[in-house]
Amino acid sequence: MAKCEELDEGEVVARARIALGLDKKEKDVKQGTSQTTTFNMLGFGQIKDKPDGWYIPKNKNAVAILLEAKSSDKDISAATWIKEIKKNCSVLIDAGYKKVVGLLHNGYATAGFFNNDPIDVPDEIQRKSFYINLVNDQKIDKQKIFETTKRINDNLHFRFGIDNLYHRMIFTACALVAERFGADLKTLAGRDCDILRSQVVRTLSESLAPSKLQNSKLKYLEDVYKNIELNHIPNQNNVNHFIEDVCRIADSINSNEWRGEDVMGIFFQEFNRYKKKASEGQVFTPEHITSFMYRLINVTQNDYVGDFCCGSGGFLVKSMANMMKEAGGYGTSKAKRIRQDHLFGIEKHKEIYALACANMLIHKDGKTNLEHLDMTSPEACAWVRSKPITKVLMNPPYERASRCMDIVENVLDSVKSGTDCAFILPDKKLEKTSAKQIRRLLSNHRIVMIVKLPEPLFFGIGVTTSVFVFKAGEPQNNQEIFGCYIEKDGLETVKNQGRQDIRQKWQAIEDYWVDSITKRRDRKYHTDQWIRPDEHLSYQMPEKPFEISEEDFRKTAVDYICFKRGIDTKLFGERLTEAVLYRSEVTDEDNGVNISIGKEDGSDD
Repeated sequence: MAKCEELDEGEVVARARIALGLDKKEKDVKQGTSQTTTFNMLGFGQIKDKPDGWYIPKNKNAVAILLEAKSSDKDISAATWIKEIKKNCSVLIDAGYKKVVGLLHNGYATAGFFNNDPIDVPDEIQRKSFYINLVNDQKIDKQKIFETTKRINDNLHFRFGIDNLYHRMIFTACALVAERFGADLKTLAGRDCDILRSQVVRTLSESLAPSKLQNSKLKYLEDVYKNIELNHIPNQNNVNHFIEDVCRIADSINSNEWRGEDVMGIFFQEFNRYKKKASEGQVFTPEHITSFMYRLINVTQNDYVGDFCCGSGGFLVKSMANMMKEAGGYGTSKAKRIRQDHLFGIEKHKEIYALACANMLIHKDGKTNLEHLDMTSPEACAWVRSKPITKVLMNPPYERASRCMDIVENVLDSVKSGTDCAFILPDKKLEKTSAKQIRRLLSNHRIVMIVKLPEPLFFGIGVTTSVFVFKAGEPQNNQEIFGCYIEKDGLETVKNQGRQDIRQKWQAIEDYWVDSITKRRDRKYHTDQWIRPDEHLSYQMPEKPFEISEEDFRKTAVDYICFKRGIDTKLFGERLTEAVLYRSEVTDEDNGVNISIGKEDGSDD
């Protein structure tokens, strides 16, 4: 900002008050400006230093902001003023605040600090949301989560004695939710496990009580969490390590700019390595596929998204993130409506349902409509019919015992006509379904496209899959189905951590396929095809062209000559090999290698 008038410190404070948005009250936040208010008056001990502006949330995990103003003739790069703003910020940091932004401003220039380290900020003062988003705008460090989750799993399994896979996940998830809502678990270092568990339950109860829907979720979380048995009494070091690791993950995901990475999915990928083969399995959809399918059926901020076998909530988490971003960010009124009214999920298994609830709570939401129902039941169908669903994203269980195709048909029958519904299913699932059910299905609904997914996608369960996109309420009438094949997704297998996009290839691949499918033309790989539903209900892999090499031709010709002459080719081959290996002389000559095979009497042949 060009300097055009002299401003005294009071004028700088007054302008910054409006620019930052510190002139209005907010629930559970102390904010304002003054040149006479001490930290003591703000509740920080006997500290007499005076900040010029402050934004101090009750939740110490949230971002706090302090302002130190100087008159316009002061140089804010002076060491004296920098020392002063850092001293003020240290008051909050020492009080347990994890994210403290300090702003040193003279009306025309601004120096910024985050936890007393310099950060780049505009010279002109911005709304406080700018600085909040600035320090929260961080991608989830998946590698860090994998490594930390492994330590947590080992600790809970072998030191706490929690044998059940899902119980270990829920024990961790509930601690994360509590930390997300201000439990400040680090203060419990040195306290025993019973106190840790009590603090987690207390924080959940106090933080989420205002909403009835939140209370419903909380009941399931509390029921499962309270009933988790510890077969060992962990020592203090084990408890401290668990707290440290939970806080480490919480620090990496506590972001208003989170983009919908499925934290429960990352947990599951690591925890699942310890699952016994006899255990009941759940296939969690990889995050890059949830992103692709969101775009495949053109979900927008105005849609109402349903997943009626939602598992950990991966599709709902991704949809919430993308929709809020399109709406202008987490803090907008539209984003709040999206969280409350635009996302609907059903999960049959109680413990997985509890994980989905925890996942949504970790990711800034407490009011998504999640129900503990079975999508094969009339109650679940009635619940879906009562909702304004406009898009469906699902990865239902594939086993016959789970009644996979009954779930698909029930969903299609329960949503409104014209609803786009995308299901991940085994490639040949529809072709292995009874003819009677398929006739009924296609008489009421239309398969619009089949997108075959990369074959290594679900490498752990040995099944290849496709996305089947239906248009509910519109009969097939033998209309052809567009098909294509995404052979590669750019992911690579990382030892003990599954398939990851370590080379950042997927985004470009996703962009290409979304564009190609929209245009119904694969110009690069030529996998596009139109499928007649009376012939096939799956993507048809092209037959490899017949090719014969010169070597193959010679072998076949020799075999034929031997046959005509009554020669046993096997015996002939054995004798020829013996002669070359044991009765030959190999010499290296200028024009190549010469092999002389001797007769059995020792003479050259």
